[in-house]
Amino acid sequence: MDAANSEKISLKLLVDRNENKVIFGEAGKDFVDFLFYVLTLPVGTVVTLLSKEKMVGSLGKIYESIESMQDNYMQPDLNKDHVLHPNVYSKIELGDTALLLGNERKGEQLKRAKYLYRCSSGCAYASDKQVKCTNCGRSINSQMTYVKSEENEEAAEVRKGGFVQDLVTYMVMDNLVVKPMSNVSCVTLLSNCGVKDLGALETVEVSFGKNEAVDLLKASFMTNNVLTSLFLGNQKA
Repeated sequence: MDAANSEKISLKLLVDRNENKVIFGEAGKDFVDFLFYVLTLPVGTVVTLLSKEKMVGSLGKIYESIESMQDNYMQPDLNKDHVLHPNVYSKIELGDTALLLGNERKGEQLKRAKYLYRCSSGCAYASDKQVKCTNCGRSINSQMTYVKSEENEEAAEVRKGGFVQDLVTYMVMDNLVVKPMSNVSCVTLLSNCGVKDLGALETVEVSFGKNEAVDLLKASFMTNNVLTSLFLGNQKA
């Protein structure tokens, strides 16, 4: 994605106008990388993205419980942000794809992960300075010196390029099943979907950005017709 379109992904949808339903989407690696990236999100991050009010089920209530709980009920070496805003250090570099879900904090988290902190008495160490020592009760906030070595650099190396290769175009089904695209797979899918009137099929180009990313995340918990729900406004599962 170039700079002008760094937060937009283009998709081509094959739509059955008789049924008002998306048969499949024709997508590049950027959209498939985003779908796979969703599976790496911690539950706490998902609740934050969708907001407690939009969550299906009771996960939002667990989130509210932690928010309202006083800090002194948490373990001394933990704070509520460890659960509400967990840090996940992925070895997959996704670039703009991750930003579709507002993950601007990732760069700062990765930066923080390179440092080690200790308490003033030197009896405990942690990678997060927002905790207290379980031995002496003092804050762990003294930053240690980070010494680079070939071994450390290899361990911290981040794999670039996302999850899938940019060798083919991918088919993304209405229920988010992903497959490499081919003529045979297209014909088979149309047959399996019971499409009889080929004249009712229409190709629609759509843009996928931050708003659509959050809506897709929500729809994926609620329906098997995710692309139809997202782009055609059809909420029927």
